[in-house]
Amino acid sequence: MVTEAVLALGGNLGDREQTLSNAIADIADLKGVKVTATSSFYESVALTLAGEDESAPKFLNCVVKIETKLDPKKLLKKLFEIENSHGRVRLERWGPRTLDIDIIVFGSELVQTKKLQIPHPRAHQRGFVLVPWLELDPEAVLPGHGKVAKLAEKFKSSVREA
Repeated sequence: MVTEAVLALGGNLGDREQTLSNAIADIADLKGVKVTATSSFYESVALTLAGEDESAPKFLNCVVKIETKLDPKKLLKKLFEIENSHGRVRLERWGPRTLDIDIIVFGSELVQTKKLQIPHPRAHQRGFVLVPWLELDPEAVLPGHGKVAKLAEKFKSSVREA
């Protein structure tokens, strides 16, 4: 069975554009995964536990749509491996990073485990997810929150196409 999923990628350390491009290629190379669409890259202010941090390096973000034969847990494991291969270090929650890949939606599945929540629990609050996703799919709906177009409206000034 093939499931369509939406992934959000971002990073604010190193060569951000090259890292995102390489990560998209790595995702496309996964067995049982096909990248079907990639948004433009968008820049946004770093978001930390304390809120937006203008003094931190800006994040570069994008959204990709995939079709996959993997289940959500196997996909997450593979995405963690890609993050690690690009130098991801998990020292502080919401800290600076070379690469972060989140599963935003996975078909119509609802997943609630300690390591994985789908739909992503904060996607509706993140312009750097909503605006690129809207670019890919003007009719997209974030389960539990509504149309991505409506959700993205209030964030259009907080992210800019890179």
